[in-house]
Amino acid sequence: MFAAGAVVYARRTIVASKQSQDAEAKRLQDQLRTSDQEAKSVLLAAKEEASRRRDEVESEVRERRAEMARLEQRTSQREEGIERRMRELESNEQRLGRRETELEALRGSVEEERALISSELERVASLSQEEARQELLRSIEGELTPEIAERIRAADAQVREEAAERSREILIASMQRQASEQSGDASVTVVALPSDELKGRIIGREGRNIRALEAATGVDVIVDDTPETILLSSFDPVRREVARATLERLFTDGRIHPARIEEMVVKSRADVAQRIKQEGEQACQELGITNVHPELAKLLGTLRFRSSYGHNVLAHSKDTAAIAGMIAAEIGYDEQTAREAALFHDIGKAVEHEIEGSHAIIGGEILLRLGRPPAVVHAVRAHHYDEEPRSAAAYIVMTADAISAARQGARRESLASSIKRLERIEAIANDFPGVERSFAVQAGKELRVIVKPEQVDDDQAQVMARQIAKRLHGEGSYSGRVKVVVVRETRSVEYAK
Repeated sequence: MFAAGAVVYARRTIVASKQSQDAEAKRLQDQLRTSDQEAKSVLLAAKEEASRRRDEVESEVRERRAEMARLEQRTSQREEGIERRMRELESNEQRLGRRETELEALRGSVEEERALISSELERVASLSQEEARQELLRSIEGELTPEIAERIRAADAQVREEAAERSREILIASMQRQASEQSGDASVTVVALPSDELKGRIIGREGRNIRALEAATGVDVIVDDTPETILLSSFDPVRREVARATLERLFTDGRIHPARIEEMVVKSRADVAQRIKQEGEQACQELGITNVHPELAKLLGTLRFRSSYGHNVLAHSKDTAAIAGMIAAEIGYDEQTAREAALFHDIGKAVEHEIEGSHAIIGGEILLRLGRPPAVVHAVRAHHYDEEPRSAAAYIVMTADAISAARQGARRESLASSIKRLERIEAIANDFPGVERSFAVQAGKELRVIVKPEQVDDDQAQVMARQIAKRLHGEGSYSGRVKVVVVRETRSVEYAK
């Protein structure tokens, strides 16, 4: 029984083992089939990708081959064009060569024919070529004698005119050389000092204060032994007034040093500009002239510091306006127009040193630009015959101007020539490169030239002084001897923080 049970158990065990092996074999077969399918699908995808890549490469190759074919065709066309152009150039050169040969042959034949014609003409006329030329010149000279005489007369008149102009320049230069004392007296302002001890403070340590004042104002400051007095010398009254106002401010403030001096000069210039405007407005109010442009009033006030032949131009203008109003009233003309034209007749002198031209024409342009009536503009332009006078106002202004100027002692001609001489001296210095500004002081006895230190070094400053002196000597536009001083100053400023 026990043996039979063992046999059955063994048989069952073998059957179970066989069944397990069959299941495992079947599972392995299924896995193999799955792996085969996956491998086939991967292989198929790889073949498709390779086919797509091959198509792309073949397409790109075809495009590049087409591009290369186009480039080769274009290059071939250009080479053909160049060859065709070269053949044309060679053909043109050959034609030009033949044309030059033909022209040389033609020139030779023309020369031969000209020689034959000349010899035939000499035979017929019984004259040589030179004799015929002389005969023709004599004939033409006879016909042109009146024109030649006219040209000679014109040249003679031009020479006489230039000689007269030169002689006037010589006479003017001679008179200017004898005007130094008068112009010197008229170009000095006396400033009273509270005490003599201020002289030392004005001069400053090693003269730095007085140099700063002179450089900032363009005025020569003269400190001498005269008690409680210093002198300000300059041909420009505005500069002297600015310097005088600056000194008064410094006396009141008590602090006198270069920085303070420059600050006071700026304030004084502003005050003088305000006074100039007020002078112009007051002159217009005195004569009953209204609606005056502020710029025109400022220019009119500037005439307070201008002189013409020693006569204050603003005072002369107001005097002329009053006389013109009286004349207009007597002849029945508009008094307002006459007074206005006379008041502004010398307005061009306020800017004539800045603009070239006659002060009458300049003044007319200023009045026209600032909206004054046409009758006033014309009268101002015509009061010295720079424009043909065509109105009663022009003749009234000319008459009033002559009456005002003809009064005993009203004018001093030498002063005007001296002022122009000093302005010319400054203009000569300003023409040199590197010059910042220049001042003629001591009535033209000294020319002080301030240069830009970054453009002119010490050696160039010395050379510039000699060049300016040489040019002044060449033009003869000075009185006596002029001392040329070239000032080169370098300032180094730093702040401690």
